[in-house]
Amino acid sequence: MRGVRAPGIQMPPSRPASLDDIARHRHRFLSTTRAQRHLGSDSDHYQKNATKYWDNFYKRHDNKFFKDRHYLEKDWGCYFSTDATSRKAKVVLEVGCGAGNTIFPLITAFPNLFVHACDFSPHAIRLVKSHRVFREDRVNAFVCDVTNGDLCEKIVPSSVDVVTLIFMLSAVSPKKMPLILQNIRKVLKPNGYVLIRDYAIGDFAQEKLTNRNQMIGENFYFRGDGTCAFYFSEDFLLTMFERNGFATVETNIYCKQIENRSCNVVMDRRWIRAAFCNLD
Repeated sequence: MRGVRAPGIQMPPSRPASLDDIARHRHRFLSTTRAQRHLGSDSDHYQKNATKYWDNFYKRHDNKFFKDRHYLEKDWGCYFSTDATSRKAKVVLEVGCGAGNTIFPLITAFPNLFVHACDFSPHAIRLVKSHRVFREDRVNAFVCDVTNGDLCEKIVPSSVDVVTLIFMLSAVSPKKMPLILQNIRKVLKPNGYVLIRDYAIGDFAQEKLTNRNQMIGENFYFRGDGTCAFYFSEDFLLTMFERNGFATVETNIYCKQIENRSCNVVMDRRWIRAAFCNLD
């Protein structure tokens, strides 16, 4: 049921990449990964130690690595605004909240919003709770590995209006992604939404990781600091969500060229943005 637009939702204008451009890069990287896939006996090492690697990441960078995501209000404001019919404030779950770069722009832009925020890095949750605008009556922040921890232990079942996955799923092995979707469905309302923004195949960073032979699976890589990155195609993302009980509302791949003049490098950055509706 792809491309189904949810009733009452006005989608913001988009600037998708051309289909020929997407297909060319998809073919290139699928071929490359199949030819160069590197699967050793320790291929699960990075996922088994993900909490340690991400905890070290936030200890090293504190809250200064990622910029606050103010674009969410522009791109997805219709999902977060108060329901005009019931006037009831929305409840959001941010999975993989990191230092709060999604949370705090949202609660500033939408004063009635309540946010549950989880991350499997204890240090990331400490950063969220130490933020100058953190308030317990607006944000419920807690440590959780959503691949095996039950979100219902911290959140009332079927109580969340919107789940955000902002550059979060890419840090997880594709084998574990369905576990995350089933976990968030427990707390998501029927006809609630999941909003995702993440890395797309053909991204400049993927090319660098491929050239360095840091591949641990098809479109799945480890970085130098031990954290992982998966690069999504539209087919992979939509099929996974639809197999796990969601209908596709919207999906786009965005392309942006960034020039590093000091290094004389032009980088083709690629992201995928999608919205899904819970069919329960």
